[in-house]
Amino acid sequence: MKETRNQLMAFFVFAIVFALAAVVAYETGFLESGLFTERNTSEFIFVSLMELLTLGGVFLALRLFKFDKVHDDLVAKKEHALFKWGLLRLALILIPMVGNTYLYYMFMNTTFGYLAIIQLLSLPFVYPSMSRCKSEVEAE
Repeated sequence: MKETRNQLMAFFVFAIVFALAAVVAYETGFLESGLFTERNTSEFIFVSLMELLTLGGVFLALRLFKFDKVHDDLVAKKEHALFKWGLLRLALILIPMVGNTYLYYMFMNTTFGYLAIIQLLSLPFVYPSMSRCKSEVEAE
């Protein structure tokens, strides 16, 4: 169980550090921001896509372990299932969060920033603590 938790925690921390590194790189001027500010059609498509991915991904990630198939898999296979479903749950939030962070600096559109903040605020609910990992593989 501890190894599974450590793998999930590594993914969790890596994605947050990756997003923070992007913020630092753009805010210090190491990378140039606003490269795509003139591309209005692309901006509209990305905003629409990321809004759907963010809101749908956060909802699905928060409800994922409540689905009967997922819960039964977690109870039956324990650590293997926890790694598979836990990684999916973290990826549903963290990958779009990193994408929103980069898109914010590419388009300088605050919508992407707000979407990344929504995902950042939902992270405590999927934090892979040892007690959460143990409780999610138990039958209720």
